Amino acid sequence: MLVRTRFWTSFFTTNNTSQRTSQPESLSVRQDPVGDRMTSFEEIDHTADRAFHVTGRNLVSLLENAAHAMQALNREGTPRIAERSATREIEVEGVDDESLLVNWLNEILYFEHVHRVVCGQFHIDEIKNHHLRARVQTRECDRNLSRIKAVTFHNLEIRETPEGLEAEVVVDV
Repeated sequence: MLVRTRFWTSFFTTNNTSQRTSQPESLSVRQDPVGDRMTSFEEIDHTADRAFHVTGRNLVSLLENAAHAMQALNREGTPRIAERSATREIEVEGVDDESLLVNWLNEILYFEHVHRVVCGQFHIDEIKNHHLRARVQTRECDRNLSRIKAVTFHNLEIRETPEGLEAEVVVDV
């Protein structure tokens, strides 16, 4: 559920290393280059659609890692991506952590489908009472690249582990 959206326009070059490090280069288990997050995600086999296993030290890192994992699964082809970027503020809510996760990822898909952008950096500013406020860095692209139609609730459960949280997310392609 979209509550409010704002965006600011800025310009930057592709030499910006912080831009490159926030998006995974390939779909695999990896350690965050800053070192403040544990291993973030890996693709898992699913009979009908596509799925991924995501981890995080807390709910904020779990949601940010899930956004990166979805982006890694979601690309098709090599688009022309503009240098111009926009930072968009997104607010979503859910009735529990699982619905917040699904709504967050579906909102990212919404931006990509409707505005023909690629989302790259994700920064969650606040989560309170199943309400999320975040900033997402987007770049315009020449076509819709999304292979994912929607994020589903199929077998979705956020579980506590000794290292933090984990979930398996199934997406409809």
